[in-house]
Amino acid sequence: MPRQIRHLLAAIVVLPLLVISAAAQPIACSAPLKPQQVAELLLGRKIGDRLGVSETQFLNFLDREITPRFPDGLTVYDARGQWRDQERNRTVREPSKVVMIVLPGKPEDMTRLTEIAEAYKKRFKQQSVGIVLRPACVSF
Repeated sequence: MPRQIRHLLAAIVVLPLLVISAAAQPIACSAPLKPQQVAELLLGRKIGDRLGVSETQFLNFLDREITPRFPDGLTVYDARGQWRDQERNRTVREPSKVVMIVLPGKPEDMTRLTEIAEAYKKRFKQQSVGIVLRPACVSF
């Protein structure tokens, strides 16, 4: 096997391992902070071209779907979102909610986030729900 091909194959095998290794490394935090993951759910409130998710409906969803999955606490804030509607070739702007959760670090954290996103899409006829996951230094 030519030397260049061997090097290329080695890179194909080693590079993904480096990426996985880097992602698995916890961030360094100074006491009293400790490393944890923070998730943000990006929840649009339009259904079609109108505001379809009222404040009352959102709070009901929060109480029934989100809080039972993450009972230790979370933060909700109002936001203005925008996204590109590929079918209509236009930018859509809409009022949104962002739910920020400091994850407890349980194996089922990602499953619970996905369940929330799927429930929101189904209940409020949404095309998508954004999930942002990032490392953070946290103290309570």
